[in-house]
Amino acid sequence: MEFEVYIPIIVLFILLFLKVPVAFSMIGATLVYFLYVGTTMPTAMIVQRLIASCESFTYLAIPFFASAGVVFNYSGITSRLMNLANLIVGRYTGGLAQVNVVLSAMMGGLSGSANADAAMQSKMLVPEMERLGYSRAFSSVVTAASSCITPIIPPGIILILYATASNVSIAKMFMAGYIPGAIVMGSLMLVVYLISKNRGYKPATVEKVSLGKFAKSFVESLWALFLPFGIIMGLRFGVFTPTEAGAISVLYSIFVGAFIYKELKWKDAKNILLESIEATAGVMFIIAAANAFGIYLSWERIPILVSEALIANISSPVVLLLVINVLLLIVGMFFEGGAAMILLAPLLVPAVQALGIDLVHFGIVMCLNLTIAGFTPPFGSMMYVTLSITGVRATDYMRESLPFIFVLVISLLLVTLVPQITLFIPNWLMG
Repeated sequence: MEFEVYIPIIVLFILLFLKVPVAFSMIGATLVYFLYVGTTMPTAMIVQRLIASCESFTYLAIPFFASAGVVFNYSGITSRLMNLANLIVGRYTGGLAQVNVVLSAMMGGLSGSANADAAMQSKMLVPEMERLGYSRAFSSVVTAASSCITPIIPPGIILILYATASNVSIAKMFMAGYIPGAIVMGSLMLVVYLISKNRGYKPATVEKVSLGKFAKSFVESLWALFLPFGIIMGLRFGVFTPTEAGAISVLYSIFVGAFIYKELKWKDAKNILLESIEATAGVMFIIAAANAFGIYLSWERIPILVSEALIANISSPVVLLLVINVLLLIVGMFFEGGAAMILLAPLLVPAVQALGIDLVHFGIVMCLNLTIAGFTPPFGSMMYVTLSITGVRATDYMRESLPFIFVLVISLLLVTLVPQITLFIPNWLMG
């Protein structure tokens, strides 16, 4: 293959190194190929390809779930989940840090966005943790680390992106995320406990929770907790598609906020729409750019060449998964998770499929890997979202993050090496 074929990839990495946004970097590399290197294509046709790549019914799930996550913050759902998490784990060592982790797990079934979760909890919990004596750096790291849970527990947007890019059932991807998400939550709670015990971080509360108080909080939170369960059951029995589930989530959250909790007001509509548009536009712009760049990759058969190269040198499925894990952890430090997913899934899926690895299992491994990379210094997206809000220095963040990185990588290896962790619920519910 001629050297010219690789010029768009070189251009892509040069633009990323110059800190050009990922979407613009991919569009620039695509333009270089179609206008100067490969088959000449009119500029208007390139723009048409960008727009057409987003004209998918499945992609409608992204703005729906993004909007639902925004509504939760205005409807009182988030605050009630935080109260419930505080009643469950607030009395234990490192209480408010434990609440931070548990709340991310609860929000995973609602918002599905790691960066949104990191931003929300940086504003809500970090100041309160600091007031109770936790260091700001530790509080920031716990917040960023716990946001790794959110995309893995359905309806994570990155799960939708993988399923769409690799032609896998979104319903199965949703069902596969629960146990890995629980494992990540448990590992983070363990390291929070050990660090808090060593530093003497106190519980959020010392009062014993009465059964009546817990029951009242649980009942109030039940409206929110029912949503992820309802989505999975609806998908399992064919009541609605994943896209329709997103629309139902928006309507459900509006109903709960307006008529049950009565905290959602008409004056919030403008902010909800603006935040939803901003969240959706960022993801969809990356999708359009990645799909356009994918045309170049397909045109030059690069996914097939990558697959053949991997298969020629690696014959063991386990070794292939371990090699891909290392690759994704590195790439995920530079790329936002969604962009990396859309770009890399078409490259890696053929090689994985050729060695008989289950694509649902691989999808969860890939999603978890890219999410962990987003937490990891020096370029992780959740790291910078958190630091931009809390004002912690990057060096302090890096020092505090080491034990969390260790347990997250251990969790990743466990999910990678034991496929049944991922496949148990999909196989049980869907066969």
